[in-house]
This record gives sequence, structure tokens and C-alpha cells, in this order.
Amino acid sequence: MALVLDEIDRGIIERLKRDSRISYRELGKELGIAEGTVRKRLRRLVENGVIKRFTIEVGATGMVHAISMVSVDPSVPTPTVAEKLSSLEGVEKVYEITGQYDAIVVISVSGLAELNRCIEGIRMVEGVRETNTAMVLRMISPEK
Repeated sequence: MALVLDEIDRGIIERLKRDSRISYRELGKELGIAEGTVRKRLRRLVENGVIKRFTIEVGATGMVHAISMVSVDPSVPTPTVAEKLSSLEGVEKVYEITGQYDAIVVISVSGLAELNRCIEGIRMVEGVRETNTAMVLRMISPEK
């Protein structure tokens, strides 16, 4: 049975998305709940797989970002291709999607040569039928 998230859980998640280093005390103060409640809620969210990991986001300075949309040959299972894509150097995330393409690959590399190598690596994965890659010119993050 899936964990049902309430307004407090969603508040904790949204706040942690912006800054996962916030203290339990500060988070409780912002949400109007006790520090102990924050600890319990956060532990439950992690134990139930709602929060899978805590990570960092590296600043974009000097990095090249791209999104590659991938079509998968129907004879090869999309999850198999997605797993292989996720192991390539420079691949940050892989999303299996619906629509014209079967997967989206988010790429972050240090330069154009690395981007080209990553795209070639994607094309070499067994089951990849077609790619359509777009470089990111600018990223705008929501300020909340």
C-alpha cells in the first residue's frame, strides 16, 4: 500500500528540494511543527521510498547540458535500454516516457567533445533506434 502524503509531508519535500541542508529545527519553524515531528516524518518518507536520496546540484558554470530524446526498437525492452543508458558517462538521469519517444536522457558534461562522445555512446546502445538531442542554452529554476 502506497504511503499517503499530507500537506506537512508535501511541505517537507518541497522545502528540501530547495535546500536539503536545512536543519530539522529550521524546517519545523518554517512549517509550524515541532522538530521531533520533522524527524519522524522525514524518517518515514525515507523508509517508504518517497525520498530516495539526498544529493547535491552542481552549479552550471562551465558545464554543457543537453536533453536527448530516444526512440527504442520495439524488439528490445525499453527498461533494458534505459538501464544501459543510465550507466553512460555524462548521463545524469534517464526518464522512460510516453509519446513519440520512449526515453529522455539528461546529459551534463564539461564540454562539447564530451557531449559528442556521450551522444555517440547513446546511439551505440543496443535497441536505440533514433535520437534527437537539444543543447540547453539557459536554465531557469523556480524561486519559491
